[in-house]
Amino acid sequence: MIRLLFTSGWGPAECRMALAHALRRVAAEAEVADCDCAIAPLAENQDRHGPGAAIVVLAGAAESEIAGRWTSGSVQWVHKSPLRPGLARKNWFIGVFELPSPEEGKAPDRSDIRFESFRAGGPGGQHQNKTESAVRAIHAPTGLSATARDGRSQHRNKALAMERLEALLNARAQVQREGETRLIHATHRKVERGAAGLRFEGPDFRPAAR
Repeated sequence: MIRLLFTSGWGPAECRMALAHALRRVAAEAEVADCDCAIAPLAENQDRHGPGAAIVVLAGAAESEIAGRWTSGSVQWVHKSPLRPGLARKNWFIGVFELPSPEEGKAPDRSDIRFESFRAGGPGGQHQNKTESAVRAIHAPTGLSATARDGRSQHRNKALAMERLEALLNARAQVQREGETRLIHATHRKVERGAAGLRFEGPDFRPAAR
């Protein structure tokens, strides 16, 4: 299981739009790779352009590959501002950083957790679930959720989903405890000055041609 911090640093609303695109992209990549992905925004998205930062928890055989690609440098979005048409700037950057393993946090109250079973999606393959053995754990107070579909039984997937939900909640609490503003400030220069590892273009956030 790998935990990532996606942050727009001190960037403007366009950077938060890029971050929202990036979260959808990493979730889609994880789905194709049969890798479970849980996401927790770190602040309210008051203007609907996107959160300033988010925690992503990846769990599955492809977790290292996906995390390595997103943490290889700053993420660049090349697109004229959809908010300020007259603005000459068209390059927007966000950063993705792996979070260290946390100290064991407080387990959520089990009465706050709701479980749902479902048939796993994805491209299929020999390990694809044929029955409704995949499990989603939902934390009622926050609405955050985590899934597990890689276990061989619903019982195992329930335990894995709970473990991943705890990791998501603990990561969010860790960032908030250490100071979200201070952490984003510490990574801001890396976001702005780091060489782009991933580059996307246009309103649909498509990968840029190399």
